[in-house]
Amino acid sequence: MSKAVLHKLPEITMSFWIMKICATTLGETGGDLLAQTLEVGYLLSSIIFLAFFVLAFFIQIFSKQYNPIIYWLVIITTSTAGTTISDLIDRTLGLGYAVGSSILVFLLILIFAIWKSTEKSISITSIQSVRAESFYWIAILFSNTLGTALGDFLSDSSGLGFAGGALLIGSLLLLIIVAHYFTKISTVILFWLAFVLTRPFGATFGDFLTKPIDKGGLNIGTIISSIILCLALFILVFKEIEKLNIKKSAVDKTTALS
Repeated sequence: MSKAVLHKLPEITMSFWIMKICATTLGETGGDLLAQTLEVGYLLSSIIFLAFFVLAFFIQIFSKQYNPIIYWLVIITTSTAGTTISDLIDRTLGLGYAVGSSILVFLLILIFAIWKSTEKSISITSIQSVRAESFYWIAILFSNTLGTALGDFLSDSSGLGFAGGALLIGSLLLLIIVAHYFTKISTVILFWLAFVLTRPFGATFGDFLTKPIDKGGLNIGTIISSIILCLALFILVFKEIEKLNIKKSAVDKTTALS
């Protein structure tokens, strides 16, 4: 079981983080496309996206090996669901970005605490069971929801605007990279900090692409932005598949020669 689960997760490389930012930005534009542009509303949109998440989640759980299409599909569903759930909490329920973010921070910490107490580690390299992988995906869903709330707080309530919010989060991500290479801070802590922060970066960047010019955006719109991001992520996933096939071919040749 351990090898099967470990082989279902991607390597954490620069390519991984680029794909994560594309997926989370797509989650922002895609969530806004359904909830706002198509006027489906935050509640119904959240139900729809959560249904897609549950479906993608079980496909991933029962898959036998790492499949980039399945993996990044689950990431996208957590991002789109996270966008509409956060907006539902902050706007429809009227709790506001600060209160909504605080609630989500508490829930995410609680998930990590339960995960740590049951599995003894929250490191993705220690995932050796379906239960641990389930914690992994639940943490991702809540981290992406939290990231949306933080992104909206920075963009709307802090006065930084969309570009300023993206710049701030980008700077924090840069500090995490520096800490990874030049400090002894736990790589597990740095990973999850980066994972959470790439979501508000995607949220603020997504808003920067889609919102009107008079509100600090580029006014590209949710439809065109979502299409562009889909194409970019498709290309990156295709390259990931190509890379895996090359590795598999090399292993097969080595095995044949031996």
